[in-house]
Amino acid sequence: MAAKLANKAVPTQEQTNQFARTAGMFTKHVVGSTVKPLHSLWHEVLGFVFLTFSGLGAWKLFSSEKKLEVPQFLIALIFIVVVGGYGASSVLKARKIAGKSFFRKDK
Repeated sequence: MAAKLANKAVPTQEQTNQFARTAGMFTKHVVGSTVKPLHSLWHEVLGFVFLTFSGLGAWKLFSSEKKLEVPQFLIALIFIVVVGGYGASSVLKARKIAGKSFFRKDK
């Protein structure tokens, strides 16, 4: 009696294969549908952070009452342009990943 119960509790090779196929399909479906939005969200957050740094740098540079020397001003300006450019490209990349565009009408 105990042996029959033990044999019924152990899955057959076909049951194991079916479970593995189902688990693989589920994983492929779930991972495939969550990676794209997470990738887009990552680029949006990164773009926001860099655009914020650029905006704060520009605000600090142009609202400062103290005159900066030319090399300091140029270094700050280069920082603002590079960080702002990276932030803007990150936001554009997020929109490209999501399948949206600033330059065409989405339907």
